[in-house]
Amino acid sequence: MYKKIVVTAAAIFALVPMAVMYGTEAGAAEYKSTGAAKTAPEKNVKVETCYECHDPVKQLHTMGKHGKVNCINCHSGLAQHLAAPGPETRPVTSTSWETCGKCHKDQYESFMKEAYHRPARDEKSQLTNRSPNPFWDKLMAGHGFTKEHNLTRSHVNMLTDQLAVDRSFGGRFQPKNGWNYIFEKGKTWDILVDTHPETKEHKPFMPQTAAAANPVCLQCKTQDQILKWAYMGDKVPDAQWSRESNVVEVAKDVEHGLNCFTCHDPHAAKPRIVRDGLIDALTRPDGDTLWHKDPKRTGIKVIDMGVRGFTRKIALLDKYDSRLQCGQCHVEYNCNPGTDTKTGKPVKMDDRRTNHFPYKDVFGLYDHYVNKINFLDFKHALTGGLLWKGQHPEAESYYNSKHAKAGVGCDDCHTPKMKNKAGKVYTSHFAVTPRVQLKETCLKCHPQWNEEQAKYAMDSVKAHIKGKMRKAEFWLSALIDKIVAAKSAGVDSEIIKKAQDQHLKAHILWEYWTAENSDGFHNPEMAKESLTKSINESQEGIKLINEAMAPKTAAAK
Repeated sequence: MYKKIVVTAAAIFALVPMAVMYGTEAGAAEYKSTGAAKTAPEKNVKVETCYECHDPVKQLHTMGKHGKVNCINCHSGLAQHLAAPGPETRPVTSTSWETCGKCHKDQYESFMKEAYHRPARDEKSQLTNRSPNPFWDKLMAGHGFTKEHNLTRSHVNMLTDQLAVDRSFGGRFQPKNGWNYIFEKGKTWDILVDTHPETKEHKPFMPQTAAAANPVCLQCKTQDQILKWAYMGDKVPDAQWSRESNVVEVAKDVEHGLNCFTCHDPHAAKPRIVRDGLIDALTRPDGDTLWHKDPKRTGIKVIDMGVRGFTRKIALLDKYDSRLQCGQCHVEYNCNPGTDTKTGKPVKMDDRRTNHFPYKDVFGLYDHYVNKINFLDFKHALTGGLLWKGQHPEAESYYNSKHAKAGVGCDDCHTPKMKNKAGKVYTSHFAVTPRVQLKETCLKCHPQWNEEQAKYAMDSVKAHIKGKMRKAEFWLSALIDKIVAAKSAGVDSEIIKKAQDQHLKAHILWEYWTAENSDGFHNPEMAKESLTKSINESQEGIKLINEAMAPKTAAAK
């Protein structure tokens, strides 16, 4: 029975700080310097013994370049476990970047680089509202993103930033060293402190903050919990965390930003995805995603790890495909409670719709959310209508763009090939805008440009799309005002509902591009079409109300 329930494949999918695992004094000293607990160096184990209980691991481990890497490189406590197998001697599995960094030094060092090209906590609402009126708070009234909505920093900082942002945990997690924390990188709990450790209550602790975080939204920021989370975050007896868990407790149990093993299978040394919401989308029976409709799509092999008494799944990819790997997080997905559009009843975290990937572009989202899964995120504070809140749909935006059709991947622009000091080529893991490393990105495909011209080209596209965003915001604001006025004037409720529906359509076509992190550059054609359609939908809603209010205006005269 033990073979069926204890540490099978997933026990090794999270990686361990290799420092203590190498069996050398230097290795032990290096591990100690990382702040990990003191542990005596371990000796290699006989992997065939591990294979006896962990058949999925055997299949993965023997297929790739990591086949000769011993289990102690990623796990500690193996001697005790082998001497007395059982849950009580379960080995410790690491989730640290240093584990991979021991062998993949160039990738590790580039991953740990800091992106200084933009300031920390740079509000997206500043960038999307450089116009006479600050529309953001009005257009998103009633949503936590009005408290703070920032541009990204480096992947190494992503968990720290999520825990510190004003909209997530009500201000309870604060930097130990004040604003100097922006120069710190590493484990989150070396940087932040819980200012209210006496309570597990998830609520605002500071003015103008929100407690909007939940366990699903943390899935993009870290996979430290990978061995404690059942497929889709379902609440099952043997899984410590679920969609319904107290998010404060989950947050205190994780400490790394993006983990290497999110995209790289540590046993097979092959590309993979682990986000359950994406795996669920790619295996939907109706086959309605962008991936399903792509005749050149990368094949996937879903493996049910079935460990520790509950189901876990991973998907190995036939080849590296950054649209899928980056699309685990740079994607629109629902990660919060909301409202059922058919019944009007709350959708709570026990519902799988709170961990859902449409994996469709902007033009498919209205139908998907309203008619297919019957879910919307929040109620607008002024109009009373239900609205959608987008996440970061870079993967879907890029899918059918000119660059994508030309065979350019996310990695070509954001994690390009580099040469180290010895002249060896490696993939940089410093995920950053291409304008920071133009010679390795844009200029490789556009040799007719110099760096100044490349920036000019990018900025020109962005400026045009941001202009359309401003116009869409103006008309959305005008539609909101009309709906408020119509309600005050006693316009028929059916007309109000139709106008609210126009608002929803216009909102999706606009807000998608505020959530998307490229100002439309990933697919300027789609962005322009979407934003101009947003204007049309807003104007249709305004016209609808004007016509309904005309008799009332005439009667008043």
